[in-house]
Amino acid sequence: METNKKSVRELIVVEGRYDKNTVLRAVNATVIETSGFGFLKDRDKIALLRRLSEETGLIILTDSDRAGFFIRGRLHGMLGSANVKHAYIPDVPGKERRKVSASKEGKLGVEGMNSDIIIKSLEIAGATFDDSGNMSTKEGLITKSDLFDAGLTGTDGSAQKRRRLLTELGLPTKLSTKAMLDVLNVLVSRDEFLVKK
Repeated sequence: METNKKSVRELIVVEGRYDKNTVLRAVNATVIETSGFGFLKDRDKIALLRRLSEETGLIILTDSDRAGFFIRGRLHGMLGSANVKHAYIPDVPGKERRKVSASKEGKLGVEGMNSDIIIKSLEIAGATFDDSGNMSTKEGLITKSDLFDAGLTGTDGSAQKRRRLLTELGLPTKLSTKAMLDVLNVLVSRDEFLVKK
């Protein structure tokens, strides 16, 4: 985690992995992807987003095209307006470098924005910034080493232990280890985690 970047307290929700990568180049934050329209059929992801929005607040940052506004609207409807903020990127004509052609509407998406634009969009949305570089509001962050020490990674049976922990916490059992670490750092302090292990 780069300490010279500002940290955002709220969970940031984006459409896909390239959007997530762009946001994480701009700020330290917990960022979750909707997988495009995939979240519509994923009750576990909606439940997780609802829970995290209650814990830290949530910022929806989608592309400024028809699909992005549809996803934003559906998320807002599913999560309600409490603790939900909206960040918007400007309409910038062009195409992302990795794409062969521009989108239908000919605009850059979140992945095509530079860090200054991402930060400005989050500021306008009312994001809570912490200049210390610590994105957790709880004391101390849980680390990959803590997961290893708890037998949740790198050992025989670690996958079963992760599933058991995720089930106990009411979280989706399909979370990757990295996503689990991000979510744990939102929900519990390092001390609480060390006691639970």
